[in-house]
Amino acid sequence: MSKLRYVMCGDYLIPNLTLNVKAYPLPGKYGRMREKYLREHRHLLYSTMLLGGRLDDHLHEIDAAAQKRMDRLMQQMAETAGITEELKARDPMRWVGEMNAIKAQAEEMILEELIYS
Repeated sequence: MSKLRYVMCGDYLIPNLTLNVKAYPLPGKYGRMREKYLREHRHLLYSTMLLGGRLDDHLHEIDAAAQKRMDRLMQQMAETAGITEELKARDPMRWVGEMNAIKAQAEEMILEELIYS
């Protein structure tokens, strides 16, 4: 453990503390959802990760994994349901409705597997 350095500020000695801050962009949708869940329901884990400097890494990892899983699930579910580009050209409104239903199902699975676990 390194020795603390102090800075004189008026009559007081204040510790000269610095954070190891990485230049991360803001996390995406699923990263923000995970952060909110941790902050509201897993206080100790959230505080530990935040103070240890691991929270941003964790949020970006969860966001990337969730987005990748979402893309894969939607593709698989669309193939299983028989939703094709032909349907998109023939009946666009039905295609949109089917894809929205698939997206909602896939997102529910992702929330259960990655965000709220």
